[in-house]
Amino acid sequence: MQKILVVDDDPQLRQSFERILQQEGYDVLTAPSAEAGIESVRTNHPDLVIMDFRLPGMTGLEGFKEIQKLDAKLPVIIMTAFGTMDTAIEATKLGAFDYIIKPFDIPDILELIKKGLEAGRFMRSKVRLDGTPEASAQGDTIIGRSKPMQDVYKAIGRVASTDATVLIRGESGTGKELAARAIYQHSLRNERPFLIINCVAIPETLLESELFGYEKGAFTGATTRKVGKIEQANGGTVFLDEIGDMPMSIQAKILRLLQERSIERLGGRHPIPVDVRVIAATNRDLEASLAKGLFREDLYYRLKVVTLHLPPLRDRGQDIALLAEYFLHHFALSMNMQHPGITREAVEALQQYEWPGNVRELSNTIQKALIFNRGCPLTGEEIAKALATPCQETSDSHFMDIHAWARQTLFSIKDASATPYSDMMNTLSAIIIGEALKICQGNHSKTAKYLGISRPTLLAKIDKLNITTQTVVKADSAP
Repeated sequence: MQKILVVDDDPQLRQSFERILQQEGYDVLTAPSAEAGIESVRTNHPDLVIMDFRLPGMTGLEGFKEIQKLDAKLPVIIMTAFGTMDTAIEATKLGAFDYIIKPFDIPDILELIKKGLEAGRFMRSKVRLDGTPEASAQGDTIIGRSKPMQDVYKAIGRVASTDATVLIRGESGTGKELAARAIYQHSLRNERPFLIINCVAIPETLLESELFGYEKGAFTGATTRKVGKIEQANGGTVFLDEIGDMPMSIQAKILRLLQERSIERLGGRHPIPVDVRVIAATNRDLEASLAKGLFREDLYYRLKVVTLHLPPLRDRGQDIALLAEYFLHHFALSMNMQHPGITREAVEALQQYEWPGNVRELSNTIQKALIFNRGCPLTGEEIAKALATPCQETSDSHFMDIHAWARQTLFSIKDASATPYSDMMNTLSAIIIGEALKICQGNHSKTAKYLGISRPTLLAKIDKLNITTQTVVKADSAP
């Protein structure tokens, strides 16, 4: 269970935080002063700290600096009022994960906490190269002993200790984020921030302000100054995932960052010097994008100072058995079950498949097969069922392909007032939540964390979709 430390001199606010965060499945620690908060960090090793700026005795900024000395990778969120905005921004420049202005909405702080915990995990969780299956209990591992993967390990080793910009290329699911984290963790900047920005996940209208921040009055709703992710990562590393999908207007600003080591906030008039290392990744054919005018040629050459190619899984078939064993060990541990083993027939089935989704698809396949496994070694039939993307059972108790199920359901609609999209999404939600409840043995807090949603959202879905936890778990334990 992830631990969150709340440092505030207001006992009512500490109590409110404790109640809300415990409902979300977090272990909550509290402290009434910066001094007490520092001692709690030293003894309890929380995963994230939420600290008020105005505190008796030592200020929040002074407390933050002391916490940084104890653990430079511990994400700290500063709570501040309008009157102390400049100091909160200063803390962010010094390495605080972010700040939030009082009063704030609960969904906003919960989302910020989730991002902070994720950033902390990325910085702390070591990425091992070519580890054994047992290493799955100790962190993430890039698995592979084939020649293409040996070349990748050598490239990571050579580039990590430099400050060169790195472009990681490879199909979706080949492990580009893991490679970026491995470079960061073996770099000279590994005690400074590492921030991931997915250029596709953030809407185009928000991406520029997310990256570069903005000044007060830069646009409607910009009531305060906001520091962007690149400025937050000063001294550290920024990973720009899916940079091939970045809008042209923002590409120009990234080019300036690489050329001049400076940025401008939205609405700003002066360049702000920043010292960050840029690692970028894409599954796009950048050369084709250049030809179509969708990617800047000057940025292309600036990014590919060092290019790291991650091979698709189909080009390193000898690694499949090793990967399967690794994922079996990993998911058996996470599901609190005995390692069932895998038959030769199942390994051969895995090796004969083309894996368009690469390592991510293999991971998902092993997890799905393990969910329905009853403790015996995985068979070729179980692998085949997992590869068929099961969605809903038919009358003869066999799983249907999700596409076939969707087509059949849509073609069967005769009522003009029907709501097929909503009905089908509810069906899928019920199946997903039901399976997650099985894995987490009916524990709502664990299930919510497993699915990446809040506990209140999960409970609302269970109520809306009439999912009976006891029935789900009991059915899973039936012979």
